[in-house]
Amino acid sequence: MGLANTLFIAAMKGNVWVYRKTGGKIGSQGGKVVLLTTTGRKTGLTRTTPLMGIPDGDRILVAASAGGDQKHPGWYHNLTANPEVAVERGREVFEMSARTAGPDERPALWSKFVEKNKAFAKYETRTDREIPVVILEPRE
Repeated sequence: MGLANTLFIAAMKGNVWVYRKTGGKIGSQGGKVVLLTTTGRKTGLTRTTPLMGIPDGDRILVAASAGGDQKHPGWYHNLTANPEVAVERGREVFEMSARTAGPDERPALWSKFVEKNKAFAKYETRTDREIPVVILEPRE
C-alpha cells in the first residue's frame, strides 16, 4: 500500500469520525453525504465509507464510482457479498438492503448523479467499466 492510499484511508476515517461527532453537520456537504457501513466479505469486519447519497422516496442511491477507477471500490464488493447494510444520514441510522440497479433502471438513476454533481460524468469517461448504481432500500 502506497503513501497516497494510506493518506486517503486516513482522510476517510477522519471524515467518518467528524461526521459522527457532529451528527453530519460537518462532513455531509450540506446533507449530500451519507455514511455506508458494510461487512467485509473476507474479514467479517464492518467498514464505513462516506458517499454521496441521493434520496429516492424511501430509498437512497449511491454510485460505486471510485472516482472513475478501473476497479469497483471495496465497499461495493462487500455489499454484493452481504447486502445487509447500515446507512447514516445525520444522526439517523437506517438498516437497509442493497442491490445493484438493473440495466433497465440504471440509466435514469445514473442521470440523477450527473445532475447532482458533474464530476460523475467525468468518472464515467475515466473507466471502461460500467459504474454500478446501488439502490439501498429499507429492510423489512
